[in-house]
Amino acid sequence: MPDADTAPEPTAALEKMLALLSYLLTRSQAHDQQISQAGVTARRSDVYLLLALDKNDGSRVGDLATRLMVEPSHVTRQIARLQAQRLVERTPDPLDGRARRVAITAEGTALLARLHQANRASLQQALHDVEERDIATTVDVLQRLVDGYVRRVRAQALPECEAPAPGAPGGVPGPRPSGAQETG
Repeated sequence: MPDADTAPEPTAALEKMLALLSYLLTRSQAHDQQISQAGVTARRSDVYLLLALDKNDGSRVGDLATRLMVEPSHVTRQIARLQAQRLVERTPDPLDGRARRVAITAEGTALLARLHQANRASLQQALHDVEERDIATTVDVLQRLVDGYVRRVRAQALPECEAPAPGAPGGVPGPRPSGAQETG
């Protein structure tokens, strides 16, 4: 792989586009506008936690922290805040009576549905003249890019590369289903 100073032109162009896209998507005004359109109030980090819980029976705090690549104390604080809003619930772990599992509630799922609807409307507007096959190709390339980054981050953070692969059970939340329960 070439070093950053001698990267091929398409890679350099991709880097510039990703930096610009990241800037546009992560501005607090962009988040505020999206949640306003969806008629909800949620912090950006809370949305990622809800996404990690969506379509799954519940996770332990440590599993969520690993999946989101943050400290468990951050997740614990988020869960308390989201539980107060009735967006998540804590339940006893059926496999370990001392542990608790966190699951998204119907209210949390409804919040995500409204956010998805607002996000898709914005995307459709921005992509109005782009062919569906080009969008599908972009999704595939971006998923491989995310998978590669996550593998590298987790390999650096965990000894012996113990981290699950992106898209696998315990992987990063995203378009690929997580499928299996995590333990921890």
